[in-house]
Amino acid sequence: MRKISNVFYITIGLIILAVGYGALAPASFEEITTNVKNFVASWFGWYYMLLLSFTAALSIFFIFSPYGSIRLGKDTDRPEFSTITWIAMLFSAGMGIGVVFYSAAEPLSHFAIDPATADPNTNEAFKEALRQSFFHWGFHVWAMYGVIALSLAFFQFRKGEPGLISATLKPMFGKKMEGPWGIFVDVLAVFATSFGVATTLGFGAVQINAGLNYLFDVSIGIKSQFAIVAVVTVLFIASAWSGLSKGIKYLSNTNLVLAFALLGFVIILGPTLLIFNMFTDSFGGYLANLVPMSFGTAPLSSDNRDWLDSWTIFYWAWWISWAPFVSMFIARISKGRTIREFMTGVLVAPTLLGTFWFSAFGTTAIDIQKKGITDLTIPSTELTIFEMFNAMPMSLTISIIAIFLIVSFFITSADSATFVLGMQSTNGSLTPPNNVKLVWGIIQSTIAVILLSVNGLTALQNTIIIAALPFSFVMLLMIVSLLKALKAEAKEMKLKK
Repeated sequence: MRKISNVFYITIGLIILAVGYGALAPASFEEITTNVKNFVASWFGWYYMLLLSFTAALSIFFIFSPYGSIRLGKDTDRPEFSTITWIAMLFSAGMGIGVVFYSAAEPLSHFAIDPATADPNTNEAFKEALRQSFFHWGFHVWAMYGVIALSLAFFQFRKGEPGLISATLKPMFGKKMEGPWGIFVDVLAVFATSFGVATTLGFGAVQINAGLNYLFDVSIGIKSQFAIVAVVTVLFIASAWSGLSKGIKYLSNTNLVLAFALLGFVIILGPTLLIFNMFTDSFGGYLANLVPMSFGTAPLSSDNRDWLDSWTIFYWAWWISWAPFVSMFIARISKGRTIREFMTGVLVAPTLLGTFWFSAFGTTAIDIQKKGITDLTIPSTELTIFEMFNAMPMSLTISIIAIFLIVSFFITSADSATFVLGMQSTNGSLTPPNNVKLVWGIIQSTIAVILLSVNGLTALQNTIIIAALPFSFVMLLMIVSLLKALKAEAKEMKLKK
């Protein structure tokens, strides 16, 4: 019997309190959360930089260590999903809608509006813009997701523990993780997941609304965004109802097809040769500067430090806040793979796809800006990509594909989240009941609509980033627990050190 756990009821209570405050006093909520977020960025930025760099180094260690031969499951288990479908599901759940939302806007900002160190609108700013975008969306992010997902998958499939964050800490704390402390850890994970996905739903609705307004003059406002959220909610709940091996699998494969179609159009209709040259040059620059970028905190430059707080450290906190959801989903779809195969796939495929995606869209946007075809710095972030398409041939076709991709990513993210939230609310069940997934789907959409109506998404985003700090300490404990368990497993299997 898949019993609903206390985690469900406690988290619902906290959500009601937070959303109620945000709805009744949005200005106060945003001011307080902004101040706390800025404090965390200023005082713990160095810690976030070290933490992400540590997980990056650890992910490489897992690939080349003897632990790499350990299978995530029984020795006879094999992967449930094909490699292509697995990669599609990784990318869809891990970043999805974000790469469409920011793929033109972020490199353009680093080039023309707010470069990290270079002068705006220069060739150096061009190269730096792509390097920084690669850094924010590349290797470090996937290493962090991979290490946390590895811990979850190892304990869940190899050791037979429930699919809960708290279960990964048993080698360190034993039965204590089955009591109040375990509930605290799982509530933190569910809270971050539900609010993180609600924020994405809100931003996704805003971008879809902007695209429909740009293409078909659909009015921009809460009524349109409410309708978009309502339609998408019905679609992702229907998908969640059909189960992991159908709904999310088919959606993820659809995402991959639409993404490659959109990417192909941009490469062919955009500055093709420049895209390939900038990718090669910038990716090399990214690798060459990876260590300085990983540890750079700009302690003696207030301007550079402000930029780091606004971009890199913001991203690191944002990705950490998404770790409970994304890592748990990655773990769930990775049963049967070896640690080496798992870590290599999680690190290499999404990083290469993401960096090439940002090269294509970022280079095209910056090239249009440099040539003066249109000023892409004027539109809001959600409109930047559509303004870029408007400056290209076949703009209507490309924009329609983009909207379909955003909607598909939108549904996949919410679908994956309802699945993970269902797992966490039913003591780690691998097949959470549909009624629980239905409740979580409605809750996520309700949060998004309420906060859209009072312009509270920024405050909600701040809240999630603040929640990343305590969860980062849980991450460290998970890593220590995993290393302890792997050492014992290797000894039992008599693996060479």
